[in-house]
Amino acid sequence: MAEPERTIRVEVLTRVEGEGALHIHARGGELQRVELRIFEPPRLFESLLRGRSIFEAADITARICGICPVAYQMTTVHAIEAALGIVVPPEIRQLRRLLYCGEWIESHSLHIHLLHAPDFLGYESGLKMATDHRAAVERGLRLKKHGNQLLAVLGGRAVHPVNVTVGGFFKTPSRAALQQLIPDFECGLAAAIEMARWVAQFDKPETEIEDDCQVCLRHPDEYPFNAGRVVSTDGLDLAVEDYEQEFVEHQEPHSTALHSVRRANRSPYLVGPLARVNLCGDQLTAPARELKRELGWTGHVRNRYWSIVARALEVVHAYAEALELLRGYRPLSSSRVAAPLRAAAGSAATEAPRGLIYHRFEIDDAGCITRATIIPPTSQNQARIEADLAAWLPTRLHWPDELVAQHAERLIRNYDPCISCSTHFLQVRRHSVPTGS
Repeated sequence: MAEPERTIRVEVLTRVEGEGALHIHARGGELQRVELRIFEPPRLFESLLRGRSIFEAADITARICGICPVAYQMTTVHAIEAALGIVVPPEIRQLRRLLYCGEWIESHSLHIHLLHAPDFLGYESGLKMATDHRAAVERGLRLKKHGNQLLAVLGGRAVHPVNVTVGGFFKTPSRAALQQLIPDFECGLAAAIEMARWVAQFDKPETEIEDDCQVCLRHPDEYPFNAGRVVSTDGLDLAVEDYEQEFVEHQEPHSTALHSVRRANRSPYLVGPLARVNLCGDQLTAPARELKRELGWTGHVRNRYWSIVARALEVVHAYAEALELLRGYRPLSSSRVAAPLRAAAGSAATEAPRGLIYHRFEIDDAGCITRATIIPPTSQNQARIEADLAAWLPTRLHWPDELVAQHAERLIRNYDPCISCSTHFLQVRRHSVPTGS
């Protein structure tokens, strides 16, 4: 007797940011389709930005995410600066990288210890895990606190920082304010190395990923935070302003988030820590590079479960770079450069903890935004997640529904999806019937 039609539903994904669901459809023992359902109401940030001043934009886009606001607001100011031809001095650029270090530390540390490690250690939550691994959970909270402290000093506050503006910062910190962070960051670097060795020992299930395109920024001189060209593991290398020539968004009926794919062949791609370490691992700071070799990272890693190791390596990198910048900081003579207003368009991409973010703005001669495009990492990863699940599921469909759902959810958490970040757009199709029909 043929196996009947079967639908496996995970109605609420746990240990991810935002609300989403997973539906798996099979018939006769064959996988039919996989839908990562993002159903949060779209927050329409692109529409909210229209008509607003370029000097308001960074504070608006920071509200997209409470965990990675820096990446959104920094991508915004970079795109506006590109439109207006603004080039900030190296000292401001270094402070911006320092701000990124804080965000990567707090975001990655939270994800590793409280959202992702429970999967590997067999716990349903970080709180349950804390009963047996209290020291590890306390370490994660301590590292997150370090990141938040840096955001507060440099960004004005830890959540939705308010100090970033077009051309630089509203105010730059005193040398003493940054130097007082150095002891905590020295301890944090040692703890981050310990964390990386801890997660490297986790048993990592194999994932069957063959057609695997990974994408990130690459800069000639530094590990990517806020500058570089868009590169991929299959040979792509293009300027950020050409991003939309290579990538395109479309809407799927089951999602309020747009899917982003390669324009030429409509294929999905991966952004995030795994892509960055694969493509830019040679540019990690010395402590992170040495650790990468020690932990056995070689070649192009496709196994999604190694993403937790990639995040740990990036925490080590962020601590090491932050310490270098903290020790070398000298107060700036000016916190920002002037922004000449003109009608223009500009784009930028940066690397959020979860992966590449792309923004493009069109501006009128009064300095108001007339059009905005925001493409978050989770929107770019959604099609890749579905494709990876479709590759992984066929040999597991004989498992009970509960076990399939549990392991599928674990696979999804490797991407650290921020579901609420991705819901910027909803296309409404209206069908009108003529009167009297």
